[in-house]
Amino acid sequence: MYRKFISAFQMLNILFQAIYTLALPIGLGALASYLLTRFASAPKWIWAVFMVLGTIMGFYSMIKYILTATAGIERLEKEREAREESLREKKNKQEKLKFDNNEIE
Repeated sequence: MYRKFISAFQMLNILFQAIYTLALPIGLGALASYLLTRFASAPKWIWAVFMVLGTIMGFYSMIKYILTATAGIERLEKEREAREESLREKKNKQEKLKFDNNEIE
């Protein structure tokens, strides 16, 4: 049950960070467009250019983040399974030694 909660929180964290990595470049593009049109008298079409570039960069960073995060989760799961397997082997070895010691006495 504990692992399910941790796994759910990890997935929720990945979701929020993916949304953040998508929205941040779009927001920065909107801010840059506003500042350029308001204070530097740039043409209005700069909004379209910056919004398209922000969206492209946002999708790229979001996909890259999701792939990296899922690879990290898979690595952690494999390490946990290997650690649990080694603990099981150690426990079996200790039980075998206890059994052998009982036979000797």
